[in-house]
Amino acid sequence: MSNISEITKKAALAFEQYAFTTPLQRAHFLETIATNIEALGDSLLEQANKETNLPMPRLLGERGRTCFQLRMFATMLKEGNYVEASIDTAIPTKTPPKPDIRKMMHPIGPVVVFGASNFPFAYSTAGGDTASVLAVGCSVIVKAHPAHLATSNMVAEAIVQAAKATQMPENVFQHVTDTSFETGKALVQDENIYALGFTGSRTGGRALLDYASTRKNPIPVFAEMGSVNPVLLLQDALEKNAETIAKNYAGSITLGMGQFCTNPGILIGIKSEALNTFANTLANEMNAIAPSAMLHAGIEAAYLKNSSHALAQKEVQCLTKNTPSSNNGYPVLTTVNADTFLSNPDLAEEVFGPYSILVQCNSINELKEVWKSIQGQISTTIMGTDVDFSNAPELLNMSLQIAGRVLLNGVPTGVEVCDSMVHGGPYPASTDSRFTAVGVNAAKRWLRPISFQNWSNHLLPMALQNTNPLGIWRNINGALTKDEVI
Repeated sequence: MSNISEITKKAALAFEQYAFTTPLQRAHFLETIATNIEALGDSLLEQANKETNLPMPRLLGERGRTCFQLRMFATMLKEGNYVEASIDTAIPTKTPPKPDIRKMMHPIGPVVVFGASNFPFAYSTAGGDTASVLAVGCSVIVKAHPAHLATSNMVAEAIVQAAKATQMPENVFQHVTDTSFETGKALVQDENIYALGFTGSRTGGRALLDYASTRKNPIPVFAEMGSVNPVLLLQDALEKNAETIAKNYAGSITLGMGQFCTNPGILIGIKSEALNTFANTLANEMNAIAPSAMLHAGIEAAYLKNSSHALAQKEVQCLTKNTPSSNNGYPVLTTVNADTFLSNPDLAEEVFGPYSILVQCNSINELKEVWKSIQGQISTTIMGTDVDFSNAPELLNMSLQIAGRVLLNGVPTGVEVCDSMVHGGPYPASTDSRFTAVGVNAAKRWLRPISFQNWSNHLLPMALQNTNPLGIWRNINGALTKDEVI
């Protein structure tokens, strides 16, 4: 195991300097990281392809997304409004006198980020967690995922070189390649660490949350732990478009061999001829999709184990012709009635891979009961028409309690990186549903508010000074403005 204590001490020392760099300095740093990653060219893509079995077009797109995220946070820094500056000026004549109080967001401290296996770029070494941590002024320690260490090392070197080129504090970014669980636990429990970012399994995320909560000083854990992303298939929508919906969902379930946390793993409908048409079409479409190698041997083994376990459950019927294999991710569609699903919690568990289960209900009330029984989700989708929503208007309000992202008439795979995206949801989808792991608001995870009371103007951070030298939006005595404090 690496000398974790020395690594975290270095991160703490780097934070003391890095927290007070300017937003423009950090923006330049992030932009340089993106440029350096792009400069690695095809060699980076080829290495990732060797380690993950992901096709080159997918890796090319993911590298583009990663660099876009870095530049998105750079733009956030240049605008400067992320600090949420607020100013309440003094009223000496008030009884008792009201003091001058000003507030802004400040970086929380050194952060540990655990890389994900299924996104070697976008959720890994220079992914959204790392980019958002560095953006707000926190030092970061990245624990590389063992599934793609060589890829992670190449990206880490691009970050280190960017830090040197932009004169960032030494050790503002550190890369840990020790793959042991003990190293991860030691990082989380070291008192120099102030927050944690994780993307992976519920088992892994829950373990890290427990480690963090038993510290002398507990820290926030922002873990995204997967999802089954339930889909409601309403009657009028199926009667009008069962085959089209089925074809779209065949593509979504098997996209990337199902290795996305947004994979639609549970489909819920009411028994009818239209649902039969949907099921038969979906099974035929999935049968026509050629299986391929999954990310790595560990994920292949888990898919074989978990899908085989699901198939072995009482009254579960397999609708596809293929069964799981130890060599490839064969697409699998199963079906079960609602009573059996509700009585067997195992059937609601995520099977990471090209697998989905169709739950067939006898009524709209049973459909709602099945939907509500599924624990917190990253996304949930409703396939319905205005007729469907008129017949069951309560479904829209119910959806808001289930997931962080609610889709109407689409597929959940594909997560747009934008300001309005929420990637997270009620536990166990994530450990804190108030935050997102994607989009510019992901930066809020690594910030905390600080009030400055009765500070002389020249001692205040620039964001709170009277003349507004950064030119940002500020809330002054209840009004949002870019004006100076008079």
